Amino acid sequence: MCESGQTVPMGYDGPPSSEQHLRRIAWIEQVDGAIVPLASDYADAIVVPPHRHSRSQLLYAVTGIITVITETGRWMVPPDHALWVPAGMEHSVRPHGRVSMRSIYVSPDAVTLPAICRVVAVTELMHGLIVEAVKLPRRVPPGSRAALIMALVAEELPLLPERPLGLPLPAEPRLAALCQSFLSNPSPHATIDHWAERLAMSRRTFTRVFRRETGLGLAAWRQQACLFAALPRLAAGEAVTTVALDLGYDSVAAFTTMFKRALGRPPSRYLRDG
Repeated sequence: MCESGQTVPMGYDGPPSSEQHLRRIAWIEQVDGAIVPLASDYADAIVVPPHRHSRSQLLYAVTGIITVITETGRWMVPPDHALWVPAGMEHSVRPHGRVSMRSIYVSPDAVTLPAICRVVAVTELMHGLIVEAVKLPRRVPPGSRAALIMALVAEELPLLPERPLGLPLPAEPRLAALCQSFLSNPSPHATIDHWAERLAMSRRTFTRVFRRETGLGLAAWRQQACLFAALPRLAAGEAVTTVALDLGYDSVAAFTTMFKRALGRPPSRYLRDG
């Protein structure tokens, strides 16, 4: 049995390696039930390779931070947040530090949600439901407390508020290469004029193409990229000042303002409170 009380494949024990995680996915494909909760703990070195499953998945990092990568973008999942991954979408998972994760696997006909990845805030109610759900026995009698918890999970999933923690990646090859280069050395000072010049485009053409490819303006995309670079470093215990200056912000105050606007709390409190 795993810590959630679910029966898992022979040989499954402790924090999963990449191979064990794939065996777990095979089990998830075979098990009955509209909603299947599971608990997972990951070490920093574990990277779950690209995979997909026939159920949608809500990935909730109770502690730590994870990055989920798909063909169309990257999603950062910090504490108090979760990622909705629609059924059939290929994705890989990378923990930053030690991560305690809880997942809710949902049959496509159990919940109506858009067939796109989206980061959502986890309410206190949903947190409590998920924590309880992974403790439930595999077989849930109709009308029991366990059945009511599962039913409420399904009711609450569509109500979780979306948060802007996705980083869509363009498909156009030259723009994709420029974005990937930026991710290796993000800066708050990248400008439309500079990027347009590098791609031999007019400002107007670049703006149109970038928004068409990513759904965001460059300023919003740039901010997300800086957040993606900052969060794992902050989670690892680096000083806010060091992270802010390394990313090229003119002051810690400017970095803090950006961070608080995006996530609702300053970086000095964010991970501590989470």
